[in-house]
Amino acid sequence: MFDIDKWQEIYYTLSKNKLRTLLTAFGVFWGIFMLVLLLGAGKGLENGTKGMFGNLAKNSIWIWGGKTSIPHNGFKPGRGISFLLEDYYDLKREVPELNFVAPGSSLRGDFTVNYGTKNGAFAIGGDFPDIFKIRAVNVLDGRLINMLDINENRKVALIGTRVKELLFGIANPIGEYISIKGVFFKVIGVFEPINASGNGGRDDSEKIFIPLTTLQKTYNILKIGSFAINPKPQFDAEMVEQKVTDFLKKKYNVAPEDNSAIGSWNSGKEVAKFEGLFAGINLFIWIVGGFTIVAGIIGVSNIMLITVQERTKEIGIKKALGATPQVIIWQIVLEAIVITLTAGYFGLIAGIGVIEGLKKLIASMPTPPAFFNNPDVDIFVAIYATLLLVFTGALAGFIPARKAAMIKPIEALRNE
Repeated sequence: MFDIDKWQEIYYTLSKNKLRTLLTAFGVFWGIFMLVLLLGAGKGLENGTKGMFGNLAKNSIWIWGGKTSIPHNGFKPGRGISFLLEDYYDLKREVPELNFVAPGSSLRGDFTVNYGTKNGAFAIGGDFPDIFKIRAVNVLDGRLINMLDINENRKVALIGTRVKELLFGIANPIGEYISIKGVFFKVIGVFEPINASGNGGRDDSEKIFIPLTTLQKTYNILKIGSFAINPKPQFDAEMVEQKVTDFLKKKYNVAPEDNSAIGSWNSGKEVAKFEGLFAGINLFIWIVGGFTIVAGIIGVSNIMLITVQERTKEIGIKKALGATPQVIIWQIVLEAIVITLTAGYFGLIAGIGVIEGLKKLIASMPTPPAFFNNPDVDIFVAIYATLLLVFTGALAGFIPARKAAMIKPIEALRNE
């Protein structure tokens, strides 16, 4: 049953020492505010970093050639390792654990891409269709490169949104021809990257994809720059990565222990590293935030002890009039809960407000920071923090309340 007299008494007690109550509440407010702020910032850092892998298939692996560092089978160190298109067919045959294999190369050197009077410098990639199953893109218009384009060496191009904007503006580019290093290619599609490449180079929206076989034949580029591969779901990515590199080392007479000759990058391993890092960061945030909250709660407990001392005579009169120890304890605990819950609530709201403001600020930036994106606080975390406040508030008031309940009426009435 709602007891208005009890709440009026709580209001009178807390408002009698406004400055002391406000300073005590501020300690709790600051603890929750900092916890929410740190959690939101940690989530933003995690989202930004994981966003770097957002358009990659899980456990995607890149393999590329380097230089040997160890002599092997009569070959001296320093030998360059370059792959050929036949390696693609060998890998498909010799490594059945592979799900997708996408050989790729790029057009290097200084050149411009032209359309009528407009031109620009863009990254040109020659790839197989499987690249879009490993590095996903959103097709806004037209279609992707397919195996018919590969088998027939078609001069077709899939362009990024930025390429379309610079060369075509608002016009429809599908079916139009662009000139790449003096050779005309028909535009078959427009894509947007799921996220920027984030590697400090061009955004994928400034890229043009053409069939790998067309790039090789047209520009006399026989070497394969890299293989993008993805293992079948039932196989371990690291095992498949090792099997592919071992096969290529054997084929190109590379010492098994030579890790410089053939390089590899496994997105699954990198994601696992970051997940471990962010687990540690989140633990650190909870420790720091927890200690900050504890400091505020200790402040509440100390203030309640002082309050009990000041109200000794009042408590004695209550007990003389028949108030039970449980009533006295509940009154003090309730006052502590009111302070912590009110201050914590405003700290929670302020923290979420700052995080939401930061989110809108980042969204309005022309170039958002690569490693920080969409800071957020989980609603369950907010509920957990609120419940934690109720519990700690009760705990903060219990010790002073227990002391108050042990006061004897006669001694209390003699207290000056």
